[in-house]
Amino acid sequence: MRITGGKAVRRILKVPKGGAVRPTSDLVKQAVFNSLGARVAGAHVLELFAGTGALSLDCLSRGAAAAVCVEKSGKHAECIRENARIAGLPLDALEVRVQDVFRAIAQLAEAGKQFDLILADPPYGEKNIGHRSTSLAQRLLDDPNLPKLLTDDGRFVLGHARRDVLAVPAHWTEVKALKHGDSVMLFLRRAQGLANL
Repeated sequence: MRITGGKAVRRILKVPKGGAVRPTSDLVKQAVFNSLGARVAGAHVLELFAGTGALSLDCLSRGAAAAVCVEKSGKHAECIRENARIAGLPLDALEVRVQDVFRAIAQLAEAGKQFDLILADPPYGEKNIGHRSTSLAQRLLDDPNLPKLLTDDGRFVLGHARRDVLAVPAHWTEVKALKHGDSVMLFLRRAQGLANL
């Protein structure tokens, strides 16, 4: 796994040992960043279920102003910091929060924080034909605080498995979906009329 663009391009990133982390593949990352284009430069980024921090570190490499990574595992959080050091990225532009994602979302919303990009590629859910998904991806979509964290013109990029059919609530508008193998990356924006959330 490596950084796919910007000043730290091709820098190899560490992945914690064991099967607890499923890093977003380099091909999927490249497709995501090709779609985001100029949105990354100067952006304030929030990465949820950060794992290795690969998505937010790629953003910093490509000129993002700052990134906040939320990761519950202290071991994985240290890996994110180490990857930033390995890549030579500015450590003062990176905040790593070791806590539950949904608690972090609530705290950030309460503090009035907003981000230009929110990125999340959480652990995949199960196949759910015939019933509503209970996956972490669906929980993120359903969280009423998450839209509050996105700027009016911001984008929320959410990864999930094809087998995990998600219901997009009314507070989100789907912009596009990228499909690669078993992975789907949804690009969403806040629905119109939610400016005063």
